Amino acid sequence: MGEFIAHYEQVPEGSRLEQGWGRLELARTQELILRHPPKPPGMVLDVGGAAGVYSAWLGTLGYETHLIDPVPRHVEGARKLAAHIKSASVGDARKLARADGSFDAVLLFGPLYHLTDRAERLTALGEAYRVLRARGLLYAAAINHFASLLDGLVRGFIDDPRFVAILEQDLASGQHRNPTNNPNYFTTAFFHRPEELSAEIAEAGFSMIELAGVEGPAWLAPDFDARWTDPARREQLLALVRRVEHEAVLLGVSMHLLAVARKG
Repeated sequence: MGEFIAHYEQVPEGSRLEQGWGRLELARTQELILRHPPKPPGMVLDVGGAAGVYSAWLGTLGYETHLIDPVPRHVEGARKLAAHIKSASVGDARKLARADGSFDAVLLFGPLYHLTDRAERLTALGEAYRVLRARGLLYAAAINHFASLLDGLVRGFIDDPRFVAILEQDLASGQHRNPTNNPNYFTTAFFHRPEELSAEIAEAGFSMIELAGVEGPAWLAPDFDARWTDPARREQLLALVRRVEHEAVLLGVSMHLLAVARKG
């Protein structure tokens, strides 16, 4: 766990969603959450919520949000958004200091890829299940198994033999490790295949509502920034992503996957 905490102490995670492909990730994640929303004023637990981007946004929509993250820097940032976030504390997805059946929704945007052992991911899912009320909603994000391959091709990282070694391990096992000092190569994580994510969520007792590609293939547009800043062209990108968001053969092209599931 120390590796990824050190990574996020250096890398500004909150601003990542304000630039480049992060804007697509943010818009699509918000869209998928609102497709199956708990009724406000519901209570939402944001586990691994970083600096509070999603908690604060949901707070503006009338939800009571509580954020937990293992990175002290993230929690400090979230506390600055106290007008929209009810509480923010350092914590562990594997042991939530919350009562049984106390939340209408749980966000797991981070734990399922930073917990590299399957048993620990199931523990985190079990904790989410425990704190949810009956019929409560789970929103769980994963990084696509082929993310390093795609990112390496687009950004030219494959010219670095050190990155190629990282990529080979990713493709073989889904276990991502970065022994370099280059933060662009990310940090300790597990990258899911879609069927692996579905199986883990089902094993924890949840009923899947939908599994969608978040960015789909849209992030691969060579003129992405120009398209995103033009409202009409941005909507075209989003419409195309929606058109193929459940296509099994294209899920591996999306950098992130998002599962929406229900307790029981």
